[in-house]
Formats: sequence, structure tokens, C-alpha cells
Amino acid sequence: MFKKTKIICTVGPASAKKETIKKMYQLGMNGVRINTAYGTIPQYQSTIEAVREVAEIPIILDLKGPEVRLKAKAPKVIMANDVFEVGFEAEEVCFNHNFYDQVTVGDSILIDNGKIKTKIVEKGNRKLSLQAITGGKIEDGKGVNIPNKHLSVSTLNKKDIEVVTFAKKQDVEYAALSFTRCAADVEELSKKHKFQGGIIAKIENSEGVQNAPEILEAANGIMVARGDLGVEIEPEKVPLVQKSLIKQCNQRGKLVITATEMLESMIYQPNPTRAEVSDVANAILDGSDAVMLSGETAIGQYPVEAVDMMARIAHETESAVKSKVEATHYINISDTVSKAIQEICESMPLDKVITLTKTGYTARMIARFKIAQPIIAVTPDPTVKKQLELVFGVKPFLMNYLSEKDDISAVANRLCEVHLLGERETVLFTAGEHTTVKHASNAIEIHNMEELRKFSCSA
Repeated sequence: MFKKTKIICTVGPASAKKETIKKMYQLGMNGVRINTAYGTIPQYQSTIEAVREVAEIPIILDLKGPEVRLKAKAPKVIMANDVFEVGFEAEEVCFNHNFYDQVTVGDSILIDNGKIKTKIVEKGNRKLSLQAITGGKIEDGKGVNIPNKHLSVSTLNKKDIEVVTFAKKQDVEYAALSFTRCAADVEELSKKHKFQGGIIAKIENSEGVQNAPEILEAANGIMVARGDLGVEIEPEKVPLVQKSLIKQCNQRGKLVITATEMLESMIYQPNPTRAEVSDVANAILDGSDAVMLSGETAIGQYPVEAVDMMARIAHETESAVKSKVEATHYINISDTVSKAIQEICESMPLDKVITLTKTGYTARMIARFKIAQPIIAVTPDPTVKKQLELVFGVKPFLMNYLSEKDDISAVANRLCEVHLLGERETVLFTAGEHTTVKHASNAIEIHNMEELRKFSCSA
């Protein structure tokens, strides 16, 4: 049975072996995330090579962006009420960005998704003295949040720029930008650093939430990164923010991923909690294209089982997903055609929808309506094919139909040959006919496959 919901897995020490990647792919993994907050470029290279040997699926390189993290030479246990120093240079424990002049005594600093809560009790010698309100273990690479503070930190640090250069050489399909604050953060990556792949803006603070509409205009999609988001804003606000962000993406036909702590307990145990299962299901019902596993597959004891569980939840839930897209003003021809296709799919018995697409745009515009029928997106572009692997309800297929005289018949015959279409199926086709205009899928044809193939054979 065709799974519509896409699953992204973070590959790390627990899942980096080719055999594990293959098992996760076979159970329903549709894309791989590499978190560049950890590891080295040779390690990322090794993971990319292993993934590409297994399957033609997209790779997301997750950039640290303007996020603040701890750098610690060795793990350190902090008890409640302990006072400890954190610097900004090469000390035993320091921050990766220098925000010394932008904070004051009394400000809160939260570490590791808020697990360790501290407040600034003293400033001096370009160092901060922090008093622990709650204790825990300080480790290298742990995230840091300073709620209600706008920090003037650079969009990309030195390592990010090295990773972007590496990503371009590797033709990586997506980059995810942590702590995206505004459209300018996205444009720095796309224009200044000339990253040509898809850009996923991670919404993780109040600035990102407030500026989501303009961010969506600049980015290819967003990730609702609920871990840091639930620290930067009040946690009780996260569910409605999640719904709002997903709806904004669906409305525009932009990719939306829900992430963080989805099956968190499966890091340590083979079964999730009932609340986690409901969380994944609700993210799908909200309209997510993809749901993501982080620590569950990166460092967890049960990475394969976590993918299997996520896929099972998706299969059970996605049949109940309904479109929340609202009718708006005219955008372009593909937008209008996608609306017509939704109505046709609801009013007559159709087995599948086939879109012939160069950029993937029409496929995404149709997919936002969450139609019951599978969408097969036929594209001549290998990168577009892999990017579409993350779009809800879309099965991408690589074929250079542009060289065919009768492209719809040629596509139909090829899809029958590979058993993606059946002889007795009724299928809707959409394509751009006699046009070079961007986003102009202007034709809709509905065919019984057996009849269409007879005509194409006799022609």
C-alpha cells in the first residue's frame, strides 16, 4: 500500500551503517537528515555515499545557522544552585557566538532544550557567571536558548559556510537553516552563498513565527522544530503555532516538516508512549508533508523500530487527512488547474493523478489538497525527482518525456511497463501543452488506460 506521509530520519552513530540505512529505507524512510552541529565533513561524506548506494532519496544538511550552542572540552555535571563560568573564546566551556554585550544580570539562559535552567548572576572579564536553577550534564554541542532576546549573531558561521560549499559539490537536495529569523536569513544562503538546492527554514523562535509569511516567500518550505520552539516560546503555545505554520505552508503549496521529540521514548525503549503516537498522528492530520525522527534514529537504541512505528502510524492515520486549503484569488494557471483537479477527484471515480512537471511546482500544488488518489509526478530532472520524495501523497518518477511527440501516451505506456499504472485504471493527466510559461500546467486529460494504450499503439 502506497504511504502518503513522508518520513525523514536523522542519521547518526546509531544508524550510519549502510545495512541500517537500508533497513530504515525498506520500512518507509523517504529522506535523510544530517545534523552538522555534530560530526565532521568526512563523516557527512561517508553518510551521503552510504545513503546514495541504498536509494535515490533526498538528503537534508541541517546547518547550525544563528543558533547558540555550548562548546565543552569535557562533559560536566551541574547541580542545582551551582555557579559556573561560561566564556566566549577557548575556555573549558564557552558559547559558539559572542553575545556578552547583549545580555544582562538576571537574564535566563536555558541549555539542552531547557533541561538545564540557569540565570546570569555576574558579568566580568568577558565571561558570564551562571547559577543553575535545575541541574544536569553539560556536554559539547548542546543547544542554548536565551528567551525574549534578539541576538545580533551572523546567519552562518565559519563551519556552516564550509558545509554549504561541501553541499554544493555533493549536489545535496536540501539545506535546513536553524533558527531562521526572517527572509534575509534565507536569502543569505540562496543568494550570497548561491545554494541552489531547496532551502527549509527551521522555525524555532518567536521571530521566526512572527515572520513566517515572509520567510515562506523566500524558502522552499519550513520545519516546525518544536524542541527549541517550545523553549523560546511558552510550551502551551506550540500546538496552535504548529497548526498555523502547517496551514500557511499548505495554502502556498510549500513543503512542511514536523519535527522533534515525536517518538522520543524510543531512544531508550522499543515502544513509544500513547501520547507520542497521538502526537505523530495529529501532525499528519494537521497537514504535514513529512514527520521527522531525530535522536530516535541518530543515537537511539531502536532506530529501525522507530521508522517502522512511524510508518505504521502514518498508514493508519493518513486516510483521514482532509484539505484545509482555502479558496483565494488567482495566483497562476497551475494553481487554478490544481483546484479543478481537486474537484474532479472528489466528483468521479479516479484511480490516480499523473502530473508531468519540470520543476515539481504543479505536483506540490495538487498535493496540498490531500486528495485521496495517489499522485505520480513524472519529471525529467533528477534533483526535482528527489526533492518531490518529501511531498505528501506524491510518488515521483524520473522520465525525460520532453523528447516524446505524444508525451502523455508515452508516459502512460512507461508507467504501465513499470507497474505504476494498471490496464483497467481510470487516470487523470495534467501537463503544460503548447506553452513555455512558468507554472503553466494548462491541460487536463482523463483516460481509461486500456483505451489510451490502444489508441497510442494504433497511432
